[in-house]
Amino acid sequence: MLRIKICGLTRLKDALLACELGADAVGFIFYSKSPRNISLQAAAIIAEQLPAHVARVGVFVDYSIEEIEIHRRAVGLHALQFHGDYSAREMAQFPSSRLIKVARLRDLSSLEGLTGFQNLAHAFLLDTYEKDKPGGTGKTFDWQLALAAKRFGNIILAGGLNPANMQAAVRFVQPYAIDVNSGVEAAPGIKDLHKLRQLFEQVKEFRRDWQPTNAAAFPVA
Repeated sequence: MLRIKICGLTRLKDALLACELGADAVGFIFYSKSPRNISLQAAAIIAEQLPAHVARVGVFVDYSIEEIEIHRRAVGLHALQFHGDYSAREMAQFPSSRLIKVARLRDLSSLEGLTGFQNLAHAFLLDTYEKDKPGGTGKTFDWQLALAAKRFGNIILAGGLNPANMQAAVRFVQPYAIDVNSGVEAAPGIKDLHKLRQLFEQVKEFRRDWQPTNAAAFPVA
């Protein structure tokens, strides 16, 4: 069953529509250099108004372990997404959370960074490599790399996904989940409601038996 995470949310109306359309998870980006950055307080206000079955995912870049724990508790995060150079030892300090390790791909050697996380991360989010950007490039990568990455575990496919290429991506990679951000935006941090509806229409055939899951189980249930 294909699962869908809508990321980079900054507005309640966008988050509520994503949930209404069938999102399994929503992502809040905690990274000051991102145009989709959201404060702890704003994320908490949105999170408390979302349906119970939708997982709240925190996306972290350059935050200390202590800061991540503060955000996890305050926002009620069900899963933590780690960008950058977090070690397995650092990630393992969150036993009660579901952990997502991010890999920025440009060639097969990029997959080497996943070694050592197989028994820790519950899913691997694959994004496009771009120098000086920890993610959110809005560009696709060679999906053959995603097939090779499956040996590490559950794959969440990201990187330039939008209503126009969604079906091709899902058919080719058959990922555990997809992560969509800029592909359904009107502007950074502002979702395009028409594109959101288009996206879920495009993946309807892959989710005919979709039912809401337990939010605390994302990204592995």
